[in-house]
Amino acid sequence: MKIGELAKRSGLSAHTIRYYERIGLLPYADRDAGGRRDYDESILVWIAFLDRLKTTGMPIRDMLRYAELRAAGDHTGPERRRMLEEHREEVRAHLADLQSCLLVLDTKIDTYVEAEQRTHSHDEPRQNDHDDSFGARQART
Repeated sequence: MKIGELAKRSGLSAHTIRYYERIGLLPYADRDAGGRRDYDESILVWIAFLDRLKTTGMPIRDMLRYAELRAAGDHTGPERRRMLEEHREEVRAHLADLQSCLLVLDTKIDTYVEAEQRTHSHDEPRQNDHDDSFGARQART
C-alpha cells in the first residue's frame, strides 16, 4: 500500500510515517518501480503497537530500542519482554497516581455540588411565605 493509504488506515500523517521510518521506528518500505514507498499490510499491526506504547507514555528512545531488538530477531524476545514488563509497572504506577488525582477531583466536585444544593435550598421560597392566613400581617385598607 502507498503512504497515503497507510496514513489513512493507521491514523498517522504521511510526514510522521516518513519520520518514523527515518529514525528507525518503522522498517524502510519497499519501493515500487516508480520509487514510491510500498508498504506491506502487516505494518499496520506494528504501527498499532507503537501507538499503544506512545499512548502509555513510553519514551521514544525506549520505543527505538524495542524496534532495534525486534529487528534483530527472535533471540531478543527475553529482553523485549523485560522492557515491556518494566514499562507495564510504570504504567501501573501512573494509573495509581491518576486514580489518586481523580479521587481529589471527585471530592472537590462533590464539595461544590453540596454547596450549590445548600444555596439552592435557601433560595427557594418556603411553603408559608405566600400564605397570609398564618401569621402574616394584613395590609391596612
